[in-house]
Amino acid sequence: MLARVLLASFLFAPGDGPGHSKHGSAFDSGMRQRPWRMEGIGATHFAITANVPAVAAELQQWFDQGNTLLHNFWFEEAERAFRWCLKLDPECAMAYLGLARTGLTWFVDGQFEEPGLQRYRDFLAEAVKRKGKVSPRERAWIEAFAEAYRAGERQPHRKLAAKLQALAVAFPDDVEAKAVAALYLIRQKHALGNELLLQQVFAREPDHPGAHHYRIHNWDRIDPLQALASCRAYGPVAPGSGHANHMPGHIYSKIGMWHEAAHSMDRATRVELAYMSAHLALPFESWNFAHNRNYLCHIQEQLGMEAVARAGARDLIVAPRDPEKNKDGSYGDVDEGMKALVRGLLRFERWEEFLKPGTIPWRELDWDKDARAFGEAVALIATGKVEEARPRLAQLARRVAQAEAGENAGGPLTLKLKLGEGLLRDADGDLLGAVQRLTEAGEIEALLRADDAYENDPPDEPWSAWHLLGDLFRRHGDHRLAVAAYQKALVALPNDAFVLAALCQSQAAAGERDAAKATAGRFAWVWSAADPGLRWSREVAALKLDARPDGATPAPERPYTQDSNRDVGPLDWEPFAAPELDVLAADGARVRLADFRGKNVLLVFFLGEECAHCVEQLKQIDLKAKAGGFGDAVLLAVSSAPPEKNRASEQLGALSFKLLSDVNHDAARRFASYDDFEELELHSTIVLDAQGRVHWKRTGGDPFMDVEFLAKQFERLRTAAEPKGP
Repeated sequence: MLARVLLASFLFAPGDGPGHSKHGSAFDSGMRQRPWRMEGIGATHFAITANVPAVAAELQQWFDQGNTLLHNFWFEEAERAFRWCLKLDPECAMAYLGLARTGLTWFVDGQFEEPGLQRYRDFLAEAVKRKGKVSPRERAWIEAFAEAYRAGERQPHRKLAAKLQALAVAFPDDVEAKAVAALYLIRQKHALGNELLLQQVFAREPDHPGAHHYRIHNWDRIDPLQALASCRAYGPVAPGSGHANHMPGHIYSKIGMWHEAAHSMDRATRVELAYMSAHLALPFESWNFAHNRNYLCHIQEQLGMEAVARAGARDLIVAPRDPEKNKDGSYGDVDEGMKALVRGLLRFERWEEFLKPGTIPWRELDWDKDARAFGEAVALIATGKVEEARPRLAQLARRVAQAEAGENAGGPLTLKLKLGEGLLRDADGDLLGAVQRLTEAGEIEALLRADDAYENDPPDEPWSAWHLLGDLFRRHGDHRLAVAAYQKALVALPNDAFVLAALCQSQAAAGERDAAKATAGRFAWVWSAADPGLRWSREVAALKLDARPDGATPAPERPYTQDSNRDVGPLDWEPFAAPELDVLAADGARVRLADFRGKNVLLVFFLGEECAHCVEQLKQIDLKAKAGGFGDAVLLAVSSAPPEKNRASEQLGALSFKLLSDVNHDAARRFASYDDFEELELHSTIVLDAQGRVHWKRTGGDPFMDVEFLAKQFERLRTAAEPKGP
C-alpha cells in the first residue's frame, strides 16, 4: 500500500502527471482541443516550410487560419490553429513562432519579461531552435521576433518595427511583412508612412483583414476620418470575427456616427456571445468581450437607450468570475461593468439611485474609491446636500495628493477633482471660482487628450469639462458663453446627444433660432430610438423648433435599435446549454444530464483513482458537500474507468459523488475536457444550474481545488432561483 502511495506521489508530481503536457509547461494552458475550419474571419496567406510532405497542404491551411486570426487579434483561436500545426508537423518552426505571437502581441511592449508571458518566450525559443529548417524569409521572421524580444530589450515594438521594415525591403513580395510592420509602427506616430505601407498591401489584397484592422488603429487617435473606408470594409471582410465588427465602432463613435457605432459594437457583442456559447467559453476567457460590451453601453447611452445600456452594465457585473483572474474583483468583465454602471447613472442624472446603498457593488479598490467619492459628491451637490459633498471631495483631494504628485500631477484624478470643485464652488455661490475650476479642468482634459492619457475607449467620465462649463453658464443665463463651451465639448465628442440638447436650448435662448433648429435636428437623429420620457427629449421638444432629424454625420448611417442584429445572436451573456453527457453509472445504467433536471449539478471530469490529486479534489468536495456547502446539488464524477472498476472502488465509493464511466472520452471531448493535440485526459470542474446550463468551469492539467469558491457559485445559483418579492 505504501509503495502505491509513493508511486502515485512520484508519477503525479506537479508538472509531471496526467493532464500535463509531455512537451513541457508551455503547453499546459491555452487551447487543448482541435480547431475547425472557421468561416467569416477573412483570408490571408503566409507560405511556410513543411517538414512532413504528406501533410504540407493541410499544415498550410491551418497556419493560414492561425495567421488570419492573429490579424483579427483573436489570439485564443490562433493558438488552437498553430498547435494543430505542431500536431501535424512537430518540427514546424513557424508554428512555434505563431504560438509565440499569440502572447507576445501588439499589446505587450516593455513588459514582456513578466512571468505570465514565459510560455510565449518558450515558444519563441523553440522557433529559434528550428530556424535552420526553413526558408530565408521565414528565418528572417523568426530572427526579427527573437531580436525584439531578447532578454534586456526595453523597446521590443521599436526593434520589431525596424526588423520588419528591413524584412519587407529584402522580400518585397511579402505582403504579411508590410502589414505587420505597419501595425508595430503605429505607436511611433508614423500615420502617413503606415498608410502608404498599407496601401501597398491593399494593391495586392484589397480585402486583407489585417490591413483594414491596422488602418483603423493607425488613424484612431490622429484623424479618425481617414479610417472610414476600412471601417466600412473590415466587418464585411470578417463578419465572423467579433473584433472585426468591434474596431469600426472606435472610429464611428469618435466622429459622432453613433448609430453606426452601435451597429458595430452590437454585432461584435452578439458574434462573440454566439462563439462563446458554441465553444464553452465564459466571459473571463474572452479578452475583448467585456471591453466591447462597455463600449456598447457608452454608445447606447449616447443614443438615449438608458434601459438597455443599464442592463448591459449589470450583465457584466454579474457575469461569471474566476478566482485567479478575479482575485480582487478587478478583472476585465467586472471592471468594465462597474465603469458602465457608474458612468450611466451619472450621465442620466440618477442622483438618488446613485446614492442609494446597494445600487453599485462598490469594492475596496482605488478605482472604486475614486469613482465613488467623485460620483457621490456630484450627486449630493445636485440634490442640494452640499455639506455632505465636501468630505467626498476632500477624500478625492487626498488621493490626488497621493497618486498624482510630482511628475504625475495633472492626471485623470486631478481632472475629476477640478470638476467636482467647480460644481461645489457654484453651489456655494462662487461663480468666478466655479468658472476658474471648470476652465482648469478643460485645460487638463485637453492636455490629457493630446497625450493619449484621457481614457476614451470608451470614456470613464460621463461628461467633458466643457459640457459642465456650458451647463454652468446656461444656469446663470449667459447663453453665448454656454454656446461657446458646448461647441468645444462637441469638438471633443462630436454629436454628444446630451451636449446637443443643452446647446439647442442655449442657442434658442440667445435668439439663434435657425442654429437651434439645426442642432435640434442633429439631436433628433441621434435620439431617434431613445427611451421615452427622458428630460432631454422633453426640453428640446418644449422649444417647438419643428426640426427634422438630420445627423449631419460625415457619412450616411443606418438607424439602430436594440433589435437591429437580433439574427446574429443574444446581446447579453446567459449561461449556455451544456453538451450531452451520456455516460454509464457504476451499475451499467445509462446516465444523462436530463436525469437531473431540476437540480443544480457539480460535474467533475477526473483521471481515475490512480491520480492522487484527483482523489484529493473529490474528497475535499465531499467534505464540503456533507457540511451542506452545495445545498442539494448533485455531484457527478466522470472518468474513463469502466463501470465495474467504479463499482469496486473502495476509496471513491464512500464519497457523495455518482461515479460515471466515459470509457472512450466521448463526453470529455464534448465538454472540452480532453487534449486532442496529445490525446490526453484533462481535469474539468463544471457548475451547472437546474436547467442544465453551464455557469462556470475550469479545465486544465490540475484539478480545481478551491472548494470554497465552488460553494459560493452554488450559493449564487440558489439566490438567483429564489422567488422575488412583489
